[in-house]
Amino acid sequence: MAYVEKIAPDTGDSCIFVNLPAENEDAKNHIVFRGKHAFVILNAYPYASGHLLIAPYLHTADIAELPDATLLEINQILAKAIGWLKVAFNPEGFNVGINLSKIAGAGIADHIHWHVVPRWAGDTNFMTSISGVRIIPQSLDETYKKIREAIGTSS
Repeated sequence: MAYVEKIAPDTGDSCIFVNLPAENEDAKNHIVFRGKHAFVILNAYPYASGHLLIAPYLHTADIAELPDATLLEINQILAKAIGWLKVAFNPEGFNVGINLSKIAGAGIADHIHWHVVPRWAGDTNFMTSISGVRIIPQSLDETYKKIREAIGTSS
């Protein structure tokens, strides 16, 4: 129990969801959209082309710590992001979710973020199941360009 209950201190100093927006180099960092309380960034290790992450600027792992205005804006951005992905990639469906804590699968557990993953029939196969390999047909730079174009057409 001592190991399980051990909590590492977190200062936020090395959090990509804090550091990348502060750099103000959105194209380089693949930040496709900025709101007042939250932003949208491409997942650097996507499950599918167009895999987006929506994160609040506030550094927290606890959804209960997010102000109502932030939660509202994240949901508004989520609806827009699905529209952008429909324009950019014409997916047949979406996975939307949050992994709350490392044990629940969060790769970056100390900063809450939402995943928006476009899906197509047959987009997963034995590669992921057997060898953990992901096949992504498009680079992050190409994906960034397509989503930014989609944002421009829906503004």
